[in-house]
Amino acid sequence: MNTLFDTVPRSALYFFIASTLGVLIAYWIISYFIKKYGKDPKYLLPRGAFKKISRPIFLIIISIWIRSESIRTLLQLEDYAYWFKKTSTILFILSITWLLLNLLKIIKTVIVSNYDVHVENNLKARKIYTQFNILERIFIFAIVILAIGAILMSFENIRELGVSIFASAGVAGIIIGFSAQKMIGTVLAGIQIAIAQPIKIDDVVIVEGEWGRIEEITLTYVVVKIWDKRRLIVPTPYFIEKPFQNWTKTSSDILGTVFLYTDYNVPFDAIREEMTKILENTDLWDKEVNVLQVTDSKQNCVEIRALMSAKDSPTSWDLRVHVREKLITFLQQNYPDSIPRNRVLLEQETDIHSK
Repeated sequence: MNTLFDTVPRSALYFFIASTLGVLIAYWIISYFIKKYGKDPKYLLPRGAFKKISRPIFLIIISIWIRSESIRTLLQLEDYAYWFKKTSTILFILSITWLLLNLLKIIKTVIVSNYDVHVENNLKARKIYTQFNILERIFIFAIVILAIGAILMSFENIRELGVSIFASAGVAGIIIGFSAQKMIGTVLAGIQIAIAQPIKIDDVVIVEGEWGRIEEITLTYVVVKIWDKRRLIVPTPYFIEKPFQNWTKTSSDILGTVFLYTDYNVPFDAIREEMTKILENTDLWDKEVNVLQVTDSKQNCVEIRALMSAKDSPTSWDLRVHVREKLITFLQQNYPDSIPRNRVLLEQETDIHSK
C-alpha cells in the first residue's frame, strides 16, 4: 500500500524538509538578534517589543514558505496553485502591515519615554507628544489604506473592475471630491497643527472665552479641558483660521496682573513695600518680576497695577488671588481712607444782611 510520501518525488520531500528547517532557522536567527540588541543599552527596546516584532516576522516567513512549490507537490495540490499564491500574497501584505504598525508603536514608545510632560519645564516634551500623537494616526491611516488597496489590487478581476469604474465615473468622482472638501480640509488642518504646532498637548489656551488646557489633538478635532472639568470640542480648522490665546506657546512662565482702584491720597511707596513682602513670603512667586505702577487716573480714583511672574498659568492665577487679597487687607487695616469714595461738598450761604 502506497503512502502519501511514496507518491511524491524525493526532491520535493527533501525541499519541503529543507524549507521547513530554513523557516525555523531564519526565525531563530532573527529572534536572536532582536533579543541581543534589544538588551543592549544602546538599542534598548521597550518591554513587549520582541513579541510585537517576532510574530509578524514569523508570518512573513510563513507566507513565503506557503508560496513554495514543494508544499503543493508534497500535498498533491498542484491544481490549487492559484489559491496558494493568493493566500501567500494576502498573508504577506497583512504581516507587513502588522509589522509596520508595531514598529511605529515601538518607535513612539522609545522616543516619548525620554520626555516627561509632568515636569515644570515641559515645552519640548509637549511638542514631541503632539507630533507623535497626530503623525501616528496619519501613518496608521495611510498604512491600512495602502494594505487594503494592495490586497484588492492582487485580484485581477477587482483590478479591472476598479479601472473601469474610475474610467467611467469621472463626474461622480468630482462630485464626491467637492463633498469631501470640508473633511479633507479638516484632516489637512490636523496635519498642519502637527507640523507648525500653534497648539501642543497641555498648552494653556483661551478658546471661545473659555480658559483651559489642550487635552487631546486628533486629525479632525481638539479637546480642551476647561478649568471646571468641562470639555470643549473644537474642530482642528478653528486653530488655523481663527485667533485664540495660547499662554504657553514658547514657555510655561507667565506674568500676572492685579488691579486696585484707590483714592488719590493712597501712599504708593507703602503699597510697593507691602507687595514685595507678600511676594517674598509665598512660594507661588518665581522671583522674576515685581512691579507696581499707577496706570490710570480717573475722576474718583486712581488705577494701580501690580505685575508679578509665576512658573505657569495655574500658579499665576493662585498668586494673583493671593496678592489681591493681601493688598486689600493691607489697605483696610492701615489706610482705610484710601478706599475710593464719592465726596459731596456742601456750602452754606450766610446772609450778612439779615443780621
